[in-house]
Amino acid sequence: MTYRIGVISVRGMAYHPTRRLAEAAAARDAQIIAINPYEVQPAFELNRPFLYGAQNASGLQAVLPRQGAEIKTACLPLIAHFEQMGVRVINGLASIQMARNKFFMLQALTHAGLPVPNTVFATSMDGCRQAREYFAPHPAVLKPINGRQGTGLHCLAANEDLPQDIPAQFASGRGVLVQAYIPPRQRRDFRVLVVGGQVAGAIMLKPPEGDFRTNAHIGGQAQATALDAAMADQAVRAAGAMGLEIAGVDLIFPDGGEPMVIEVNSAPGFRALEAATEKDIAGTMVDYVLSVCKAD
Repeated sequence: MTYRIGVISVRGMAYHPTRRLAEAAAARDAQIIAINPYEVQPAFELNRPFLYGAQNASGLQAVLPRQGAEIKTACLPLIAHFEQMGVRVINGLASIQMARNKFFMLQALTHAGLPVPNTVFATSMDGCRQAREYFAPHPAVLKPINGRQGTGLHCLAANEDLPQDIPAQFASGRGVLVQAYIPPRQRRDFRVLVVGGQVAGAIMLKPPEGDFRTNAHIGGQAQATALDAAMADQAVRAAGAMGLEIAGVDLIFPDGGEPMVIEVNSAPGFRALEAATEKDIAGTMVDYVLSVCKAD
């Protein structure tokens, strides 16, 4: 039997994660089907769910939603529709909705007893200014509720004015996270991929000179690393707290402190992870999906 696995993404088969998953699937006699959420219409006929305009999305054994952190609300019903149709979805809608809101994420992590940075969720400009006062005289990081690849992040000294893009966050009703700032020279950053409750790979990240963000697309450097048992357990617990079967977990280890969970991503990229570790990360993900399909 050739298993057909759908990947929900607006970027098509040429996009690195989808292409690598397709290569890994082909090596295992399986097939990846790219599904653009704006070209497929969830529908009902005689009370039965079906997909209109989606001939290639029929007969799937599993679906991987990979729209990323900036997934639009209009894309969410498609995930739920696959679930209602009885297709195995990895990760599920409830977990994705939690992951796309960074404060809901922190609530789930702290409820599970996992350490996170000191944080204030500001819902207005006045609230944001008050949050800055809470962290004064030290700098603070301003972070949008949802975003990707370090976009919208600001590090502010206590006497700096709020950035010009912050009012738009409040005007849209999203709010802003204000978090304690730990300088790069006083911390180590890790990105961990968790698949099926196991650590599939980990890298240590170093921000480019003059920046506090570690994202690869802005010049952050990645180095393969082996986690100790405590950090590996923390990453696995973080994915579990979010209900995510496949998750990218960002950890930060302050000098003289304990590691904390910064973020959990429901659709993690893995280009830097594969390059640094020389592991077949895409193959690990496909192996997990196939094992779930066969178990079901």
